[in-house]
Amino acid sequence: MKILSKYISIFVISLVLFSCGNADDDVSFDLNLGELGEGKEPDDCLGFDDNELLLSIQDQFTTPPSKISILFRVSDVAGNPISGLTASQFTIYEQGRNDDCFNTISSSESLARISPNSQVFNNNTLLILDLSNSVLENSLDELKSASTSFINNVMPSPETESFKMAIYWFDGEDELHLLNDLTSSSSELVSAIEGITSDISSDPSTDLYGAVIKSTEKAEELIRANNQNNIIGAASVVLFTDGTDQASRYTEETALKAVTDADRNISFLTIGLGAEIDSEVLEGIGRTASVFAGNKEELETTFNQISQRVSEQANSFYLFEYCTPKRDGSGENNLVIQLTHSGLQGAVQTQFNATGFTGGCE
Repeated sequence: MKILSKYISIFVISLVLFSCGNADDDVSFDLNLGELGEGKEPDDCLGFDDNELLLSIQDQFTTPPSKISILFRVSDVAGNPISGLTASQFTIYEQGRNDDCFNTISSSESLARISPNSQVFNNNTLLILDLSNSVLENSLDELKSASTSFINNVMPSPETESFKMAIYWFDGEDELHLLNDLTSSSSELVSAIEGITSDISSDPSTDLYGAVIKSTEKAEELIRANNQNNIIGAASVVLFTDGTDQASRYTEETALKAVTDADRNISFLTIGLGAEIDSEVLEGIGRTASVFAGNKEELETTFNQISQRVSEQANSFYLFEYCTPKRDGSGENNLVIQLTHSGLQGAVQTQFNATGFTGGCE
């Protein structure tokens, strides 16, 4: 693959940076190995440089009389999500049966646009809080304040049914306790956080690995439910803890395997507090991002770091639509979408069938 060498270089650089970092303020992001989803790399005839941005196609469909709709996620080659893009940053190329290479399709004439994706895409966040004895006795007020800030930063305003959050908590029991079910209401979530009291838990131990396994299962269930409704789903699991697994009910290997094997549209982000955490374990669980607070006064800052990443992740999915000039009888056509952003470029190739297409697309 022509971008493999770039990934190796980035990987080496990342290792150097990681080894020199300060654990109190490091943010560790995973490497995205460049999956293009349902797409593939553009034909060499276009002469594009190596991808510096990755457009991973999640789904695509056509709508009469001639509209092409493609849902994709955009990230850089290090896996960092790219949000805030506009239709003017994309260039469309089509190749029909009579074309040796691709022809540029005018974005203005084809009415290219970024459309609301609520009908085809849902994003859910699961906030998982460690409410074991050490948290309840030493940092509950700070955790409640940080969680409230996280909710207000992540939840969109106005509310939308395509973006919801649920809150769970764990202690030493073999259970992931529900604090508030999925909702698009930030006020409902904040109220649930405010209602946490120091006597909420009856088991002072910490079942960290069980919480990881169970929250992954719940995120997978949400993805499957969306798929059954013909909706592309993404989920973020955000887990906070101030310690290590004490219950020993599940193994570290089992917890990490659950994360590794999870659907690629599930992000895992971890927040660690204090000196009792195992940063290496939390970085393994937080395959998307990990942040660490040295003390409870830093907790809100670290939650805000993660909230920014969650928001970017959700907003890096785009429904790109345009009206193609291809018409009925042209059969299968190749399509390349190229993106330029901040001096970087990336492109992805796919196909569409123009059977039944006519003029008049809006």
